[in-house]
Amino acid sequence: MRNFLFHATIFITMSLTFPVSAADALQPPVAKVVPKKLVIHNHTRTDNYYWLKERDNPEVVKYLEAENSYTSAVMAHTQPLQDALFKEFKARIKQTDMSVPYKRDGYFYYTRTEESKQYPLYCRKKGSLDSPEEIMLDVNEVARGEKYCSVANPQVSSGQDIIAYSVDTAGRLFYTIRFRNLATAETLKDSIPNVTSNVAWANDNRTLFYAKQDPVTLRRYRIYRHVLGTDSAQDKLVYEEKDATFSSFVFKTKSKNYLIIGSSQTLSNEYRYLDANAPEGEFKVFLPRQKDHEYSIDHYGAHFYIRTNKGAKNFRLMRTPVAATSMENWQEVIPHRPDVLLEGFEVFRDYLVVVDRRTGLLKLRIRPWTGAAEHEVEFAEPAYTALPTANFDFDTSLLRFTYSSMTTPSSVFDYDMLTRKRTLLKRQEVQAGFDQNNYATERLFATAKDGKQVPISLVYNRKLFRKDGTNPLLLYGYGSYGNSLDAAFDPMRVSLLDRGFVYAIAHIRGGEEMGRQWYEDGKLMKKKNTFTDFIASAEHLVAAKYADPKRVFANGGSAGGLLMGAVANMRPDIFRGIIAAVPWVDVVTGMLDDSIPLTTLEYDEWGNPNDQAYYEYMLSYSPYDRVEKKAYPAILALTSFQDSQVQYWDPAKWVAKLRVLKTDQNPLLLKTEMKASHGGLSARDERYRDKAFEYAFILDLAVIRD
Repeated sequence: MRNFLFHATIFITMSLTFPVSAADALQPPVAKVVPKKLVIHNHTRTDNYYWLKERDNPEVVKYLEAENSYTSAVMAHTQPLQDALFKEFKARIKQTDMSVPYKRDGYFYYTRTEESKQYPLYCRKKGSLDSPEEIMLDVNEVARGEKYCSVANPQVSSGQDIIAYSVDTAGRLFYTIRFRNLATAETLKDSIPNVTSNVAWANDNRTLFYAKQDPVTLRRYRIYRHVLGTDSAQDKLVYEEKDATFSSFVFKTKSKNYLIIGSSQTLSNEYRYLDANAPEGEFKVFLPRQKDHEYSIDHYGAHFYIRTNKGAKNFRLMRTPVAATSMENWQEVIPHRPDVLLEGFEVFRDYLVVVDRRTGLLKLRIRPWTGAAEHEVEFAEPAYTALPTANFDFDTSLLRFTYSSMTTPSSVFDYDMLTRKRTLLKRQEVQAGFDQNNYATERLFATAKDGKQVPISLVYNRKLFRKDGTNPLLLYGYGSYGNSLDAAFDPMRVSLLDRGFVYAIAHIRGGEEMGRQWYEDGKLMKKKNTFTDFIASAEHLVAAKYADPKRVFANGGSAGGLLMGAVANMRPDIFRGIIAAVPWVDVVTGMLDDSIPLTTLEYDEWGNPNDQAYYEYMLSYSPYDRVEKKAYPAILALTSFQDSQVQYWDPAKWVAKLRVLKTDQNPLLLKTEMKASHGGLSARDERYRDKAFEYAFILDLAVIRD
């Protein structure tokens, strides 16, 4: 008998074999072997499954569909659990809801969802929240008849009467930009196909700038100008990024005075600016790119403000007159601090809001321009996330920010920077009897292999948790690109916590939680720190009695999927099961192929394997290359056939190789969505179903059986 609700006080350790059912008699698909020799640096690798890269080959689709059928059969006995989880998610998450309206240019803008609809509605009200609602865009109408639909980055023109929005119905991130007249509800004839969703309006109410990607590598490298009423095929190319290691994008400053074209790679930036009132003018270079110089800009009044790492590993804030942007004119506003990372800033007429990261936690610091004493917005919980949001007005003392923790649902506050009064505008309503007082969050530190202290954020149900090493635990990690994982609330996660799970996030190197050095110590020739930090975190949670050593699970996606593959090879004994979502696991082959998306942009993150030193180091941890004949944990690999960021063949090849070499009887499953993006399916019920499937996989493995 399977009991999916864990006993509140005791767990009896018994055998942890996969459940015996009709599915056990099934034979998993076996991919055909077509050896391909890959030679570089006088070294030969043999890839037996290289042929799976042939997207248009019917045999590839047949293999993926066979894997899907096998996965469905093996998981069939969990369908009642999946259904129960799905119902819990829908009951807990308010289906008819509305975001907090924000005021911009005389309108209050918001999104809302409805019970029977899968996609949001973009709405606004003129002048007052008591005014009639205007539905600018109903994504449910856009998505009608589509299996997948992503509507990205809707932008209203300066005259408030035209909305530009980008639509992708395949999941490959090739969008079509469409336009709608908000006064007449008419869809305009203008259409810009096969571009990115990155757009910015000029101030003339008729000119839109947008970014176009390379059709093969998907690198954003061209910025075009479109004038409403004209043929998009005749749009003017205003900038082309010729360096294959850079990508380009366009945006408008908060002041709305300037259009900015950015060029960016891992370690360098360059910006060009143009008066937004003169869209036919020429963009001027703000500061020429320099190796290892990262900076970003915004504008207010007579100055540009610059966040820069020039002479400042953790960044500092500078400003310069609009007419004199060269570095000799820069003036320091906030100096470099070796123990604080400057994450960002928000400029107001009377205040500067600084987003700092100190000891791994985000801090909101208020600095009056008058020179009066500064202060921080106080947060009481040990782990949380807090960030400014929707601050479009310079002339206000109100700072709007979002706050969340692993026990506190997403909340939106207005904070009066003068009186220091905090007003809660909305807290995500979690239904079905949820009481946040039933849950506790903690912050721990694990000792890494080299002695570094790795932060861990965790949450559990107070009534079910016992600090005696009996609770199952799911550990999440990422650790790449300097992306920090901050502790935040997830209403679906409650279904795990209410079944006795502890949920933890390992803030490993490769992220930027502990400052810029934390990132640099988890990339290039130090990448293995990311993996050993995660292993150390799992070991610490077991040693500290937060986790049952036989029921530790791991989860990560994309570059976090690389993490999953690496730790599965390095320490398979630690984990009962692993969920690897869109995992990038064939590192060496991927980084040697400059025709696939992201490769040339990421040499500074991973290294260029055309250099033998980087090749050998990558090869030493690349999950696909390091698979060997031994026992592995249970593994669920998730991918999307249309994924443009991590190609489907990475997990497909990985699973095929594992099937042949692994010596255990643990389940090995591959699930491929044939029409979805890197982020998965688009309709919210489908997303709930996917999460229910993932949770059922680990909950089933966590059940203690005779």
